[in-house]
This record gives sequence, C-alpha cells and structure tokens, in this order.
Amino acid sequence: MVEDLGIVGISWRQNDSEALEGFSLSGNSIGERLALFAERAELSELAYLETCNRVEIIFSSNPESTVRDIRPLVYEFFTGRSAKSGEAERSLKAWRGEGACEHLFLVAAGLDSAVVGEAEIVGQVRACHEFSKNLGLSGPRLDLLFQEALRISAEIRGETALGEGRVSLAEIAVNHIQKRIRKTPGRVALIGVSPMTERSAMSLKTKFSDEKNSLIIVNRTLHKAQTLADQFGAEAMGLEDFFRDPPAVEAILIATSSDKPLLTETILERIYLKAKSDQPPLLIDMGVPANIEKSACETFNLKRLGMNDIVNEAKTNRKARLMETAQARHLVDEALSRIHDRFAEQLYGPLLGALQKRFQHTAKEGVNRLLKKDLKGLGKNEREAIENWAEVLARRFAHIPTLGLRGLLHNGPEGSLEAFLKGLDPKFADELRLALRNSSKTVQLSE
Repeated sequence: MVEDLGIVGISWRQNDSEALEGFSLSGNSIGERLALFAERAELSELAYLETCNRVEIIFSSNPESTVRDIRPLVYEFFTGRSAKSGEAERSLKAWRGEGACEHLFLVAAGLDSAVVGEAEIVGQVRACHEFSKNLGLSGPRLDLLFQEALRISAEIRGETALGEGRVSLAEIAVNHIQKRIRKTPGRVALIGVSPMTERSAMSLKTKFSDEKNSLIIVNRTLHKAQTLADQFGAEAMGLEDFFRDPPAVEAILIATSSDKPLLTETILERIYLKAKSDQPPLLIDMGVPANIEKSACETFNLKRLGMNDIVNEAKTNRKARLMETAQARHLVDEALSRIHDRFAEQLYGPLLGALQKRFQHTAKEGVNRLLKKDLKGLGKNEREAIENWAEVLARRFAHIPTLGLRGLLHNGPEGSLEAFLKGLDPKFADELRLALRNSSKTVQLSE
C-alpha cells in the first residue's frame, strides 16, 4: 500500500539548476531505459518527473521485494557511472511511504518550488503521469498517488490565494522582457513549444499594447509553432529558418528539451548583427541543460539570464509568499490523513467485496437447504422474507472481519494480511488472493 511508494531525486534545494544537467535523461529511448531500470531495481511501477528545478523517480516497490535504499541505483541510472561510497546518499534525497505522498502533494501544489505556488508544475506532474501510463509503467498505486496529488493541487488553487500574482518562473522571465521592450520596443522570439513558452506567450500578449511589439514563436516543427502562434496572433517560424536568417528581435526566451546548446556562436552573431536598437538583444535561457552557448555570450557581450538567475530571483521573493502557504499546508495535511483510507478502498476493495460475497453465498446455500428440507410448505412471500433476512445477516456477519481486515491494512505489521489469509480455509484464502491480484491489474482511475 502506501508503504510501497517511494521517491528519489534531486532538486533546486540541494543544487543550482545547472547542476541538475548531470542527472537529467535525454534522447529518444527514455521510455525504454525507464522500463529496464524498473526491472533492474525490482519496481512494480515507475514515473519520471523532470522540470527545470527537479529530477525525480517516483515508484512503487514490488510488495514481495525487500525494502532497500535504491539511491545508488538511481544515481548510476542518471549519471551513467557507479557512485562512490556515500556519494549517492549525499546527492539524492529519498522519501518513503507517507513521506513520498507528502512530497508529491507539495510539489504538485507548488509548495516545494523556488517560486511558491508556481503554475507550471501541476501541468508537468500531469504530463509525468501520462507519460508513465503510456509506457505501461503506472499501475493502481501510482494512479492513485497522482490522482490525489492533482486533486489537492486543484483544491489549493481553488481555496487559497497561493496562485495569485507573479507565481511562476515564466512570469519572472516575462517581467525582464517587459522592462526591456519598454526601453527598446521591438519583437520578441519565444523558441520551443513548452509549458514555459506557452505561459510566457500568454502573459506577453496581454501586455503588448504597442504595435511595435510582437511575438515570434519558433520551433523545430513548424506546425507546432503555428498552432501556438495562432492562439496569440503571433508569427510562426521553423527553427532552421530562424537559425539561417533570424529576424530583428529585442529579446529571446528559449526553453527546449535539447541536450546541447542550440544558440551557438555563429547563430548568436547573426542575431546580434540584426538588432535594430543600440543594445544587444536580451537572452533568457530557461533550458536545462542550457540552450544558449555561454562562452559565445561573453564573446559578443550579450546579456544572458540563465535558469540559475531566474531561480535565485524567485528565492528572494519566496519569503514574501510563505505567509500564504499556511492554509495550503493544512489542506495537504488533510489529504495525507485520508491517503491510507484511499489506498485501502481502491486497492483492497475487491478483496473486501469477495469476503462479503462469500458470506452471502454461504448464507444463501444454507437457506436453500433449509427451504428444501424443513420449510417446504412456506409461501412465496415467506420464502422471500427468509432469503432477505439471511442476506442482511450475512452482510452483518461479514462486517466484523471486514473491519478487522481494514485494521490490519492500516495498522498491522508487514505481512499481517498474508498471516490472516493463511488462517482461513485454503480455497477461500485463494479466492481472496485472486481478488487482490485482479484489483492490481484492473483498477483504473480518472483524473
């Protein structure tokens, strides 16, 4: 149940954003690599969450496996090399059981972000779950965990003021762009179609009142760029066209998943030479790893704001928002108090249902024998009354062991459920085990 859940990862709290580059996964085979890692680490379910501020593995252990610290395995998986003694434990944080639930709740709600209450993270958590489901790596435990995390996030945003004001890294970046175009009006290029650029486009469009200011959406796939551009009345460009002949812009915000810099010295020189104002373009690099070649910025004296700069600015504003988190934290605590019941209901409901059915089946068999042998002369109404009475009595009798099972599931030591089953008739115990196995295969939750 909850005790099988775990999270291992690294975030902005331990290192700066650029240090996360060495722990992120890239390439087209991420799904295949995650599946192989789950098998190697003996994990029954697995999800991979990567944002500009964190890289985490969210998992459910195989109930039959021995509980162990998998940080050395995760370290090797992320970095491609074995950790030295104690290196994985120093580099990676680990959460288990209810602590893992609490951590994901805080992350999804934006309470563990550099910008308290940031808006992008909930979409990233949802995308992480969808990716895991598409890979066939998310099962009933992670489905339930993510469902609860997304539910509490929505509840917090609906019942608190945590989401009001400038609460995202994108908003901080947009603020810098606004300051720039107030000084030197002109066009702004957003490179990459991502939650970061989408939110930036939304904010910039509402603030662009001067016809001199306009947006250009740039993406490797022109169709995706055009789709986003159409939402905001912007121009769309393919990435190769932008590289070959960049338009004159006053600012560029780039946020892509590329594992190497896209704006290299040659391309930056073209951008620099096209600038119409007396100042070089403002460059905001929100890619992790970096999307802009840092040494080239120094060569042309271009101002580049990287993810570290944005996060550090967010940290300075963080304390001012902490007073707003008290109610949000209370809602998270309430969700944690319910999580054990939610797991018991979803994962072990079929087992408890099978127990109820067995009692009712036994009662029905007894009543049928009674009516055939000793009460043959009863009328239809009397027979139905006895059958209904027996069914109600069976449910009442089943209620007692059901309560006992719930107690074992919530408070019993590891293995207590199996100990309970071993004390039953073997055939009946196998029926309950089958119901339990089927629940793990068929439980489907909607978000």
